[in-house]
Amino acid sequence: MTDQHADERVRAVVEQPLGEHGFELVDVERQGSTLRVTVDRPAGVDLEAVTEATRLVNELLDATDLVGERTTLEVSSPGIERPLRTPEHFVRFVGTEVAVKLRPGVEGERRLAGVLEDADDDGVVVAGRRVAHADIEKARTVFVWPAGGQKSPAKKIGHPS
Repeated sequence: MTDQHADERVRAVVEQPLGEHGFELVDVERQGSTLRVTVDRPAGVDLEAVTEATRLVNELLDATDLVGERTTLEVSSPGIERPLRTPEHFVRFVGTEVAVKLRPGVEGERRLAGVLEDADDDGVVVAGRRVAHADIEKARTVFVWPAGGQKSPAKKIGHPS
């Protein structure tokens, strides 16, 4: 079983229960012996929410025996520059700055950066270029400091709706 298939199986087990507890499952990714589960909530994710999600995911994984005993579970928020994985993610962040890396072999420049101008079930438009979802290897939002704004870590950064 490849890591991608394992990630899909983990996603299938945890997505609905997380949703029932008010979480959106943003991403599941395995890197070596670490399983990273990224969750979000409309109002954002604080330490209490990460703790709750960690307990839930851990219980679900223990009950299904999908990961080995030597696997380290990391549950976190998507952060300021969140990954974009699904068509729904892209639709939600239309109008924001993004960075997109295309799969090898896709015609044209492999890296795109700019405003996410449009998104639908088939693909996205970034900086005037239409790209199919199947051609995207990785994508994330890019945080841009507001002009004249202070770079204070205490400043709350809002969620697009």
